[in-house]
Amino acid sequence: MIRRPVAWIVAVVLFAEAFGVALLNWIMANVVDGQNMSLAGLDPDAMVMSSKVGAVVFGLYFALCALVALLVALRNRPPAGLGRILLISVAVVHGLLAAVAWALIGRPQFAFMIVMLALIVLLLMSYDDHPEPAAATGPGDTDGPGDSEASEEPKDAPEAAESPLTPPPAPTTP
Repeated sequence: MIRRPVAWIVAVVLFAEAFGVALLNWIMANVVDGQNMSLAGLDPDAMVMSSKVGAVVFGLYFALCALVALLVALRNRPPAGLGRILLISVAVVHGLLAAVAWALIGRPQFAFMIVMLALIVLLLMSYDDHPEPAAATGPGDTDGPGDSEASEEPKDAPEAAESPLTPPPAPTTP
């Protein structure tokens, strides 16, 4: 199964992205503050504050999504509820960032975003709602040492007369 390695990879990369996005926004805030820049007449202090708030918010968002992926990897169960919604939203964010990367930054960054998008979608799609079928056991196979005593049938017990799939016998007339 490839489910667990994908979940681990997604979790690790999302944690790295959380740190990277927060650090990048914080550095941009310090550059704007040091240069006393203004964009279209906006207050530089408001730009610094909004960039720092964005650093914290987006860092926590990516860290929370990474935590969901980590829980999926640890539990080996599909994400449900809010966790599933977070992973879907981070997949959409990576799709949007890929489009921006293609237009403004370059192809390697675009490729990274597309690979992350594919990994997140693979993580979401690799779990199904049905459990895996158990291996078929033959008549001579034993269940193993961990099974309970209640599940064992006595050796001298009569076999079931009919299976639930066979029709009942026809009535006899005298």
